[in-house]
Order: sequence, then structure tokens, then C-alpha cells
Amino acid sequence: MPNQKSIQDYIRTIPDFPHAGIMFRDVTTLFQDPRGFRLAVDQLLAPFVGERIDIVVGLEARGFILGGAVAHQLSKGFVPVRKKGKLPGVTISQDYTLEYGQATVEIHDDALTPGQKVLLVDDLLATGGTAEAGIRLVERLGAEVVGCAFVIDLPDLGGRARLAAMGVPVHALCAFDGL
Repeated sequence: MPNQKSIQDYIRTIPDFPHAGIMFRDVTTLFQDPRGFRLAVDQLLAPFVGERIDIVVGLEARGFILGGAVAHQLSKGFVPVRKKGKLPGVTISQDYTLEYGQATVEIHDDALTPGQKVLLVDDLLATGGTAEAGIRLVERLGAEVVGCAFVIDLPDLGGRARLAAMGVPVHALCAFDGL
């Protein structure tokens, strides 16, 4: 029997994208492979099986792909957190800092109800700014993030520690050193 591939084996690295010195971790190669995609979804939700999760929240944009699949597997609903101006209807917003400036994400103001237990999903954890903004939105609606699940952690950028300091458990399928 051949060796089974790990999640990391499905992820392509593209040097110098979007800037010189950055090693971009491309999960589209993971998504396009049916075994890799299934493996990722199964592993993302595995630590949370048996926990109360009422709904899955995905961060734009690759978190929509993963979060939707995780929600389906858990037979739960899905809520997107989008970039500012992309959601119709009444929203609440949260600003956050990026390496290169500031950004804003939004959620519908009626997307979650107080007391709901939320699993937050995205493809990559870097500095943790986007995830923290998503957590803040969930909390402002009275729901609770029971955990965050990511395909990739970039531990050198400190995101895991940032979310842990907020008291939110972090699960990542693999890690890459550096940027």
C-alpha cells in the first residue's frame, strides 16, 4: 500500500507572491484534489465532534469553501464573514489591522443568536487579525466561538498565540515556518 499523503503534500508553495520574500501557501491545489479536500474537511472538524456546535462561520474567501463543507458534514448552517460592502441587508462591522494597512469585515446583524456555539473556519492563520475580527463579530451578536479551525498555521507570525490569548482554542492541520 502506498504512503498516504499528508495535508501539507497537497499544498503548493508559490515563491515571491504577492511580494518578494513571501512564500504563498496555495490551498487551491488541496481543494482540487478530491482526496485532499475530503481529508482536510474531515480533519478540520474532527476535534469538535461531540462538542455542541450550532453553526459554522467562514471567513472570506477560502473559509467559505472549507466552512461550507464542514457545516455540511456537521449538518449545521453556515454564516459568512465578508469584506466590507459585500453583504446585502443590515450588517455590523469590525476593523482590523493587516501587515499592510487596515481592513474591515462584516456579518449580517441577524446571522447569529445569543448563546449559539460557533466553529470559525478559514484556510490560513497568519497574524490572527482576520480571525480576531471574526471572533469579535460573533461575540458582539451574543454567540460564542468554541474553536477555530485552519488548514495552515504560520506560527512565526503569532496568530495562534493571539487567539489563545482571547481564550479561543485553535486547531490547525499543518504549519509552515516563516512568512
